[in-house]
Amino acid sequence: MSNSEYTVIIPFFNEEKTLETAVTNLVNENFASEIILVNDGSVDTSNEIALRLVRKYKYIKLIESEHNKGKGHALNLGINESSKEYIGILDADLEYSPNDLKNLFQEIHENNLDIACGSRFIGDQKRKNLYVRTFLANKFLSILFSIIHRKKVTDIATCLKVFRKNVLKSIELKENGFSIEVELLAKTLARSNKFIEIPINYSARSYEDGKKIKFTDGFKYIYAIVKYNFSSNK
Repeated sequence: MSNSEYTVIIPFFNEEKTLETAVTNLVNENFASEIILVNDGSVDTSNEIALRLVRKYKYIKLIESEHNKGKGHALNLGINESSKEYIGILDADLEYSPNDLKNLFQEIHENNLDIACGSRFIGDQKRKNLYVRTFLANKFLSILFSIIHRKKVTDIATCLKVFRKNVLKSIELKENGFSIEVELLAKTLARSNKFIEIPINYSARSYEDGKKIKFTDGFKYIYAIVKYNFSSNK
């Protein structure tokens, strides 16, 4: 597949332990022609690592936010700078595989789709879930989203997504935090039914290792699921 049309956005906040490995793994897959790193106000050495990667690879860009405003804000910054036909998202925490992201790009490109998401709840890929409550919460939120939005989505909280640029840039994103995952799907699915989910691998990290999403974010997800069901918010 051609890699001339693919942007990958990697938002990060205090990921000095994993950022270089995450980017190197992505580079080694050899499919992204534009990688946009977005520093969401890190206070560790993440930014120095990102600058080193920018110097090493000419197709990597770095956007710096002075303050930590959340994943949604970081993604907005990256989307605004994206120049390729397809835009994908990859976290810097090593929970997701860049090879799976490559497969998402291939699916959306070859099948003329607008939205492609990785799902941790279909197929029989290798998965490591550390917290039962998180697993069950994600299942519940996905069912709730599917019922309210009348679109079947098995993994609403997945952080592995690819969009056609014109669909993604046709919406206005407002969420600054993790609820951006709900907003992204609610608003793009309201514009296009050309959507697919494919099975992906997953290796959850612990809170001790830097996992950032919290129990309270689940309630924010529920609010966003209901909020973005109204056409006036889309």
